[in-house]
Amino acid sequence: MELASNYHMRFWVITIALAAVKIIFTLRPEINLFTEEAQYWLWSQNMAWHYYSKPPLVAVLNYLSTAVLGNTELGVRINAILSGVGIAWVTYLFASHLYGSKAGFWAGLLAQAMPVWWLASTFHMTDSSLTFFWILAVYLAYRGVEEKKTSWWIWAGVATAFGLMAKMVMLLIFPTVLIYLFFVRSFKLQQKNFAVFVGVSLLGFVPALIWNWQNNFDTFKHLATLGGAGGGESKPVDLGNSLKWFLEYWSGQLAIISPFLLPAWLVCFRDVFKTKDNRSLYLALPGVLAFLAFASLSLMKRVEVNWPIFAYTGFAVFLGGWIVSQSQAWRRYAMVAIVLSIAIPTIFLLPDITFLKSIPSIQKGEQKALNRLLGHEQLAQRLEFLKDSLALEDEFYFSDSYHTASELSFYLEGHPQSYVMNMGSRKNQFDLWTDMSQFVGGENEGVFVSMNHETMQDRATFESLIYEETFTPDYRQIPIRSVKIQVWKNLQSYQPFVPDTY
Repeated sequence: MELASNYHMRFWVITIALAAVKIIFTLRPEINLFTEEAQYWLWSQNMAWHYYSKPPLVAVLNYLSTAVLGNTELGVRINAILSGVGIAWVTYLFASHLYGSKAGFWAGLLAQAMPVWWLASTFHMTDSSLTFFWILAVYLAYRGVEEKKTSWWIWAGVATAFGLMAKMVMLLIFPTVLIYLFFVRSFKLQQKNFAVFVGVSLLGFVPALIWNWQNNFDTFKHLATLGGAGGGESKPVDLGNSLKWFLEYWSGQLAIISPFLLPAWLVCFRDVFKTKDNRSLYLALPGVLAFLAFASLSLMKRVEVNWPIFAYTGFAVFLGGWIVSQSQAWRRYAMVAIVLSIAIPTIFLLPDITFLKSIPSIQKGEQKALNRLLGHEQLAQRLEFLKDSLALEDEFYFSDSYHTASELSFYLEGHPQSYVMNMGSRKNQFDLWTDMSQFVGGENEGVFVSMNHETMQDRATFESLIYEETFTPDYRQIPIRSVKIQVWKNLQSYQPFVPDTY
């Protein structure tokens, strides 16, 4: 009991310390919100049952956290940080239940060493809450299979319902659990419990169904297009592109589970499928299914590296159990690999407390790595300066990019609603909100901000141009990107591109 208590304490010391690292990173003054984070924050300012491309949980969490911490970077990112703590905790809990507290400690370390965890626990994206509710539902469903108690299945359904409200890919848990029930020959015995699990889980679909019923089922059309089932005429398969996309996907997945641990992963997987241990197969199955599903998709289109990562958390659980049964040499290797996997991101996230980040090559590399997190507040400050200098009073802000527009809403004083003038991109959430045509014929100033276009290409016509410039924010005197700023007077006509793709 005392030994278990020691492992428990060590786990929490490390987990809280890593959470503190991410809080310090978030509070660095030069670090801004990632563009997707800003978009999800803006959704929370326009609450709805669902949104064009994603379920509502990410917006609900932002609404609640910013009500407490304000519309700040920490107010948004605290959701990811707490999700990361939750992911590590359930991983520790799961491995402790299966293999003992020592394995739980190793599993907790392994989870926090994987780049997949760093992404989900640092930046508040849909993967943050999805990954937490995924590993929680997988754990609770396992307890249901093991103990045959309906209560475990109900709680697994609740966790799955929340996961579905984070991202619809949570649906993969159904075939995962079903395949396992057949594998261990328990389906007939547990079919009523499985039906209860599915029934409770599908309550998480209610917000999506309500919103899509009201909005022409846009989300389902969008997801079908992402899956290659829509969006125009079919095109012949390009073998060159298919190979390139698959190799990009494959290499990305190797990186996302930590290259330092790759030898351990390979040997562990070999042993799992060689011994066919039920517990390890249950943990490996979700990640393998997700990997294969997106690998197949990568043969048809480019797949983002983060799409399957929510399902990889189970890998850390069975690897933790595997490590405690290995030789001292393997355990030493694993510890070194874990330390490297944790230390390198920690140094990267913390402020420059050593001379390392002052080295020009490292400084430039950091700027490139953080590029999408930099310069947004500087841009907003420049716009505030121009507003005062030009004595603007009834201005509205718009861009050709929903990324830029979202950042403007977050960083401009008063958090005004921004607008997107579609100039040829696919449909997005801004196309469903009230657009800037409301300002046609009024006395106002429109501030156009773009990183992609020099002109509005006749999509909007104003009475006159008041001012324009190209602004370049910087990071430690290293230029980040050029931004076109134009201030126009009195919108006369508005004819944006109307997308017919999803």
